[in-house]
Amino acid sequence: MSIGQEVGSWRELGRHTSTAAVLAGGVLVGAITIYVAASLLPTAVQDIGGRSLYAWTMTAFLVAQVVATMLVGQTLSRFGGKASYLLGFAVFAAGSVLCAASPSMPLLLVGRGTQGLGAGLLTGLGFALIHSALPPRLWSRGSALISAMFGVGNFAGPALGGFSAQFGSWRSAFAILAVVAGILAIFVPRALPTGERPEQSPPVPAVPLALIVGAAGAVSVAGILSDVLAMAGFLALGLVLVCAFLVTENRAATSVLPGSVYRRGSRLRWIYLTIMVLASGVAVETFLPFFGQRLGGLPPAAAGFFAAALSMGWSVSQLVSASSRKTRRLVVTGPACLAAGFALLGLLQTEQPSLPVVLAWLPVLFLGGTGIGIAMPHLSVAAMTSAPDGEGGQAAAAIATILTMSTAFGAAVAGLLVNFGGTSVVTSARWLLFGFATISALGLFTARRAV
Repeated sequence: MSIGQEVGSWRELGRHTSTAAVLAGGVLVGAITIYVAASLLPTAVQDIGGRSLYAWTMTAFLVAQVVATMLVGQTLSRFGGKASYLLGFAVFAAGSVLCAASPSMPLLLVGRGTQGLGAGLLTGLGFALIHSALPPRLWSRGSALISAMFGVGNFAGPALGGFSAQFGSWRSAFAILAVVAGILAIFVPRALPTGERPEQSPPVPAVPLALIVGAAGAVSVAGILSDVLAMAGFLALGLVLVCAFLVTENRAATSVLPGSVYRRGSRLRWIYLTIMVLASGVAVETFLPFFGQRLGGLPPAAAGFFAAALSMGWSVSQLVSASSRKTRRLVVTGPACLAAGFALLGLLQTEQPSLPVVLAWLPVLFLGGTGIGIAMPHLSVAAMTSAPDGEGGQAAAAIATILTMSTAFGAAVAGLLVNFGGTSVVTSARWLLFGFATISALGLFTARRAV
């Protein structure tokens, strides 16, 4: 199967309902967990204290998630698909229960880290098992469905956290996530095929793992700092560690990314870079509610809805574009739409904008999200089909690692750009949006090399 080949229909994917539900559900609970904490942690801090550790709740989650996505291949080799999924749901549920029962912030951080391990494993398994659990003609549909869960999570996460904190208990949100994980685990035995495991699992790539964990940690710390120089220093450290990771991987017998990424003329490296450019743009959503309230004069709920317009465009367009055969055109158009959306939104940022201008933010954000959605499922399929025989599963699993790292780096870069604006909210918004418009435009170059 290659880019542009005919794909199966949504009706055909419906014949694999249990499989699709498990693969998508595992990614969804992880995506919800990324966003749910932002809505309920202010209430949690009032209850259990630990304000000084507030920002580390996201750091603990993201670093653990990166670690887990890199261990998907070893987990599959040792336990197989069914047992690996059950392990992922069990770890995620245990972390959620620990968060729900935490009497103090340090214990909540342990719970968030445990959640991150489970979420990372489930996200990696979701992409990896598309390759083996679904027929090749449904890979595009499956990739679109799974990738759309990140956008859905941006709706469901803040809603679950906000309602739990406002109308009940912040602990109930974590308890609900644990229950959902348990329900999804029930479907695993009949949803996934029984696959043979190799007699010996590949060794854990300890040095590359340590380097990428260090990079994720440095970038996550950069994202929570307020001092621009310190933030830039940690971000630079993260980039250095990523470069060291790539050099080490290229020389290692066992690698996290497929070995073909490092070969001359590899198309896979450009596919991964394009995925990184597109996925990092989602970090802009973190600051959109703030700009909506401070510049647009919107109430918190409405500002949150505006921020979700980017994810809405991503989710809807993925489901629609998965059936298109013009995949090369969509992959190249995706970064262009995202860059255009950010640039237009940057131009609309003014002091005290009129209501028509504020309302114009919605279609512009939707346009930007559409850029991610029309390209992402086809890039996922291209990663699986571009890898040589024997590397397809590894290439698929690596998508989760790429997405997770993009989230961490995107958040840090977004924080750095906003701080460049100083005390001016308008200037901060323009730095953020024009900065990510430039980053997205780089995807035009990588996308052309990818297809």
